[in-house]
Amino acid sequence: MRRARVRHEGAIHDVTVAPDGALRFPDGGVSEESVTWLPPKHGTFLALGLNYKDHAKELDFKPPEEPLLFLKASSSLTGHRRYSCRPDGVEMMHYEGELVVVAGRAASRVRRSEAMDFVLGYTIANDYAVRDYLEDFYRPNLRVKSRDALTPLGPYIVDKEAVDDPHALEIRTFVNGELRQQGNTRDLVFDIPFLLEYVTSFMTLQPFDMISTGTPKGVSNVVAGDEVVVEIESVGRLQSRVVAEEEWNALEA
Repeated sequence: MRRARVRHEGAIHDVTVAPDGALRFPDGGVSEESVTWLPPKHGTFLALGLNYKDHAKELDFKPPEEPLLFLKASSSLTGHRRYSCRPDGVEMMHYEGELVVVAGRAASRVRRSEAMDFVLGYTIANDYAVRDYLEDFYRPNLRVKSRDALTPLGPYIVDKEAVDDPHALEIRTFVNGELRQQGNTRDLVFDIPFLLEYVTSFMTLQPFDMISTGTPKGVSNVVAGDEVVVEIESVGRLQSRVVAEEEWNALEA
């Protein structure tokens, strides 16, 4: 099953997505172009920094010895086919294609050997970062990673049964149709069972809480007007557009 949340004719709907992409409403199906995509149902959203060795090397960091976790505000999440703002005057804003694991039930002090029993499924995040705002005393700060609508999420949650092995998935990011980033989840520093055991050792995860598992190497600058697509094997395709502040302000007005 693929679960999405959309706005259609002024109302918000939780729907399923058919194999052909049609959205299933109680009174019939509609096309994906006829709705406004919202982030899938979610609770607490945690993200990982430097969880691929090649990405850490790319940024001239050492891979962390334990997960580098941070929280993202709900307001930072936006949907498929939506837009994210590149602030005026910044030199570097880049995409980060990421696999997101979704909790299916309450999880506390989970053992690694049982961790996957607590997984509902997976979705995709594009964890845009505005690197001009990165500060030395902690990483990342809110202006880098938690700006309004900076993180496209979705288009939907794919049930875990539809993904044979979440630790062997190709991740690709395209900018204006050009392949810019390619990696595989087999290269995670900390895999999903480890992350679930680690996180639930000090906090309880609830259904639809999410952990975004980091990005592989290949990040590059994006500018206003760029169309960015993140594809993850067996999970889906997440599209977003980068806009300048003037357009952003008009869209939000």
